[in-house]
Amino acid sequence: MSEFLAVAVITIFACISPGPDFIMVSRNSLGSRRSGIFTAIGIALGIWVHIAYSICGIGLVISKSILLFNILKFVGAAYLFYLGIKMLRSKANSEKIENFNSSYLSDWKSLRVGFVTNAINPKATIFIVSLFMQVIHADTSVLTLIGYGAFISWTHLIWFGLVAVFFSTSRIRSQIFKIRHKIDRIFGALLVTFGIALASSSLSGD
Repeated sequence: MSEFLAVAVITIFACISPGPDFIMVSRNSLGSRRSGIFTAIGIALGIWVHIAYSICGIGLVISKSILLFNILKFVGAAYLFYLGIKMLRSKANSEKIENFNSSYLSDWKSLRVGFVTNAINPKATIFIVSLFMQVIHADTSVLTLIGYGAFISWTHLIWFGLVAVFFSTSRIRSQIFKIRHKIDRIFGALLVTFGIALASSSLSGD
């Protein structure tokens, strides 16, 4: 029970801490609630990538190999930088909010963005690997580990689902719809900053 409580508390704090996942869900939710929800689902599915290699023991290899972990960080940094640049290039337009939903991201694209953003997010890698190596006992059964994985995934789905609902409420969207290109640029700048920080930490050997 104490092990599960530790997993639960750490998961909740890690989940609600700001990062690329939060940025992508809130940004896509401003386009439509459906897009935000599918982005949240993608994030919850992306968590299973980290769970899978941690259960298989690859997480231990990643944690012990500076080269491999730095490669992972560079890939994650490059993707965040790519997303950030796309958002920074956002332009204002005169489209009405009633017509905006139909022209926004498809369900598949929203899910894919959420999945990839989490699956190659070094923040998620560090969180899951540290959890499995330092909190969860080595003799914990595989079935229990899968149960922990399900809890972590569902926690992310619930939290980011709530984020999607909040940012897609009509009042929130109507207030910031006209300046959504500015919001995109702010989010883009944050993602670029995350990407540069990751790349810099790789170069310094941290």
